[in-house]
Amino acid sequence: MRLPIVMMRDILLKTMFRSNLDMVTEIARNICLPIPVTQELVDLARSQKFLQATGTLNANSGNEMGYELTDAGKARALDALTQSEYFGAMPVPLAVYQEQIKRQSIRNLQITRDQLTAAMGDLILPTSLMDQLGPAVSAGRSILMYGPPGNGKSSISNGIRKAMGDKIFVPRAIEYAGQVITVYDPIVHSAAETQEDDPNQLRRSGNRYDTRYVRCERPTVVTGGELSLKMLDLVYNPTARTYQAPLQLKSACGIFIVDDLGRQEEPPQALVNRWIVPLEENRDILALQSGEKFEVPFDTLVVFSTNFHPNEIFDQAALRRIFFKIKIDGPDQKDFLKIFALVAKKKKLPLDEASLIHLLQSKYPTIQNVYANYQPVFLIDQILSICAFEGVAPQMTPEYIDRAWANMFVKDEKIVK
Repeated sequence: MRLPIVMMRDILLKTMFRSNLDMVTEIARNICLPIPVTQELVDLARSQKFLQATGTLNANSGNEMGYELTDAGKARALDALTQSEYFGAMPVPLAVYQEQIKRQSIRNLQITRDQLTAAMGDLILPTSLMDQLGPAVSAGRSILMYGPPGNGKSSISNGIRKAMGDKIFVPRAIEYAGQVITVYDPIVHSAAETQEDDPNQLRRSGNRYDTRYVRCERPTVVTGGELSLKMLDLVYNPTARTYQAPLQLKSACGIFIVDDLGRQEEPPQALVNRWIVPLEENRDILALQSGEKFEVPFDTLVVFSTNFHPNEIFDQAALRRIFFKIKIDGPDQKDFLKIFALVAKKKKLPLDEASLIHLLQSKYPTIQNVYANYQPVFLIDQILSICAFEGVAPQMTPEYIDRAWANMFVKDEKIVK
């Protein structure tokens, strides 16, 4: 399926007008089409009196013939710009994009235990958690991680992202019903390095993919308390008269992380209700300004992360839609000490047995021996700050443990105003 030829011609005219281009190779690079196809569009525009040859050959561009807009071409470009300011890379028809999604689906990706463990880096995670997490990631289905704060739910989400490892192709823009929807977003998508081909060289580097797409790492969209239902709809720019893809479409073939679920303006139930069809049927429904609705792929691993118990924020119907539900607990004392030793080594703080015994026997009983993954980093950073202030080499002492501990919690007391 191809774009409407008039749309392609108008994008070419608008691009030449806005970017002041006159060589076919430059135009082809900007509209992201092969040179022969671009030449066909130029020839079409010439036959319609929108372009004319300049009559001069450019020695710096392989003796290429130059082209310029005629008065009729400038008028047509201006008229087209009033309908849509979009110019540059040709959009990919939605039907073509849907096929591309199938080829690079997140559900085609199989993650091994070794890959996932390596991606978690320095996180100390129990084997039972990896037993649950591995199948969830490999399935490419929705995951709900819940548990007390400070135990690495966000870090685990980032580890899942790192485990993906491969590259996909993200369209710069897609087209539906004559409307352009921009998808590629440098904030969301990390473009992989590519070697530019010189069109004048006989030997090509092998960059033979469709340059309407950008080769990227699998995308990751991370949202927190700022997430709203509006962000899941098409964003219309009334000035440019173009659309921007919603967050879940930008994260296609990647991960959508909803951190701190329950802190958003809308209740968690409302967010999941918005995704009932996408989570079950792998398709989403979007709407144009005209009210016309259309279907797009929903090929995203959605990771919800919350400090609330699921039964507090969801009804059972919503919980059924979330495929994997994994509790992230704090470490036991053995794993806590492993984490503490690992962090201390990384930050070059020598361990002291008497100080650790003081920490475990005098301090943790005051909080019912509840350990959390964030605590070793917090305490060690506090100790290093104390050492720097006192002008001594990094060291652990029971006194420094007491001073660091005092900053980890706020005393529950009434403030007299």
